[in-house]
Amino acid sequence: MKIAPSILSADFTRLGEEIGRVCESGADLLHIDIMDGHFVPNLTFGSMIVEQISKISTIPLDIHLMVENVPFFIQSLLPLKPKYVSFHIEEEKHIHRCIELLRKNDISPALALNPHTSLEGLKYILPSLDMVLVMSVNPGFGGQSFIPMSLQKIKDLKAMIQEYAPHCLIEVDGGVSDKNAQALREAGVDILVAGSYVFGGKDYAKAISSLRG
Repeated sequence: MKIAPSILSADFTRLGEEIGRVCESGADLLHIDIMDGHFVPNLTFGSMIVEQISKISTIPLDIHLMVENVPFFIQSLLPLKPKYVSFHIEEEKHIHRCIELLRKNDISPALALNPHTSLEGLKYILPSLDMVLVMSVNPGFGGQSFIPMSLQKIKDLKAMIQEYAPHCLIEVDGGVSDKNAQALREAGVDILVAGSYVFGGKDYAKAISSLRG
């Protein structure tokens, strides 16, 4: 089980310090949400900020694009060599082009699904992916509660992955805490994204350890 703290819930006035703390507290990935104010009603980081983050992070970057112009944002991130880049199945019409662009640059491609998006559209593209990001809250803002139906969706996705793409990982983002981490692990999740649960407390290492189980 890997843990990816989401800096959306960090103290932006001390962002460098916050990143340093989670890197030292046992986190496996640093989750960065890029929002354009169109696909979701919020604006966050651009590639200039991500570039600076990449210089101080000692763990790989896990970037989640919540944007309309996916190819544009992917191009801006290529020089930064993040570990994962996920983009939304609901938005991008040319999914394979984006996947190939990421692969050619040694970046692991991932697709993200909103809470009420069906898994059916994934069936024939799973073998091309390294990861699927299941949103367990409606994207755009941190601090939301986990949507219970997400657990069954994860179990269904795990069964689909075992049939079509056993190499593909499952990541979950939204309302993750020690109260649901065990159920998520048992459902087959490989990576837990946690924002407010990690950054909202004083002991980041303890929070990360409790999620890992």
